[in-house]
Amino acid sequence: MTQETINALVSPEGSLEILSSHEVNRLKDKSEGGLYRLFRQCALAVMNIGVDIDDCKDLMERYADFDIRLVPQPRGLKLELINAPIDAFVDGEMLRGIREHLFSVLRDIIYAHSVLGSYPGLSNDDPDTITNRVFHILRNARVMQAGRHPDIVVCWGGHSISREEYVYSKEVGHELGLRGLSICTGCGPGAMKGPMKGATIGHAKQRVKNGRYIGITEPGIIGAEPPNPIVNELVILPDIEKRLEAFVRAGHGIIVFPGGVGTAEEILYLLGVLLHPENRDLPFPVVFTGRPENAEYFEMIDRFIRNALGEEAAARYQIIIDDPVRVAQTMKQGMEEVQAFRRSAQDAYYFNWMLKIDPIFQAPFEPTHESMRELELHRNQPAHLIAANLRKAFSGIVAGNVKEQGVRQVQERGPFEISGDQELLEPLEELLTAFVQQNRMKLPGAAYKPSYRIVN
Repeated sequence: MTQETINALVSPEGSLEILSSHEVNRLKDKSEGGLYRLFRQCALAVMNIGVDIDDCKDLMERYADFDIRLVPQPRGLKLELINAPIDAFVDGEMLRGIREHLFSVLRDIIYAHSVLGSYPGLSNDDPDTITNRVFHILRNARVMQAGRHPDIVVCWGGHSISREEYVYSKEVGHELGLRGLSICTGCGPGAMKGPMKGATIGHAKQRVKNGRYIGITEPGIIGAEPPNPIVNELVILPDIEKRLEAFVRAGHGIIVFPGGVGTAEEILYLLGVLLHPENRDLPFPVVFTGRPENAEYFEMIDRFIRNALGEEAAARYQIIIDDPVRVAQTMKQGMEEVQAFRRSAQDAYYFNWMLKIDPIFQAPFEPTHESMRELELHRNQPAHLIAANLRKAFSGIVAGNVKEQGVRQVQERGPFEISGDQELLEPLEELLTAFVQQNRMKLPGAAYKPSYRIVN
């Protein structure tokens, strides 16, 4: 399919304009060890704003002739865009927000793959080092603000949701904005955009000048979920595990709206982390919320969690149906408890250093047919390990649904196979079937061909 495109020369906006010759060469390098392909993919994704597509492979094929080049200038650099999506421009000028996102891509790819590699002690993969990498990337992106009281509410939920669910997420965001709280999401459409849009109105009513709309993503998902127009702070972490850690380290509380497998993956990650004994007394408000017709959805999620992880996991969240005011009040109260706890423990407001994350949640999981089949989905292990393995199963399904490499694997070798104990697999299959029936796997109108198969 031929897309309408444009050629342009773009100046930096707010993030990065000075690169070393080594960094420039890595960005130009089209070999396996170079950064060109990664840079091109993420740059194309942020320019795909507002387009209804959630397949990264499809996006790359639609704009197969897109190219991006670095143009050195006496006072910095510019980016030359060849056959770029025309929707990113108005009267031949790139939208300012997209320009900011484009140079955020440049900043984070360079920092994660070049600068951090030269830091002494940050090259290994022990748990403390991984956490410090996440810290450095967030600090370099200026996400952390010293002296600012806890106010970041992370909102999770599906990119493929109904209009009514979207409106509800916007109403919740509005109530959060009225209480001066900032929003952090996965940066995409649907339940990631709604809370941000609502919060902008709440902030405007309260004359909040420094409202924050933080989008945290990673290269594998950004093509399927490009940043929505409201995101004013975009950060790209190297992989899904570091992205998830960034959410729980930088955020002060989490709201979960209805979603599909990606949302289920996030829930399992969060509960698996909070189930660690060292996190038992650590305040971290978590609310599941939706419209009256979503009550059955959350009952299903609640049943699945209690069956898989037990009552202790269920005690870490509240379910609030059709009450945006109560959701916002619960989060506001939670922020005060987080602030009091961190003050007494002498922990930073801007980064949750005290949160203990088991190394199994930090190690990158590469979904392949072999790794998916080998997942340990059985009850003969601690609850947090069950959560970790279920999280990987959902991560693989997400990859098969929307990530370029995962989609390609499923097309070439068929669906990923998931096996294990029936007492875990039967509720899992019920949940996945419900997601398919409720159109939570793909955007409305897109036929869903399962990327997974439950086997005995």
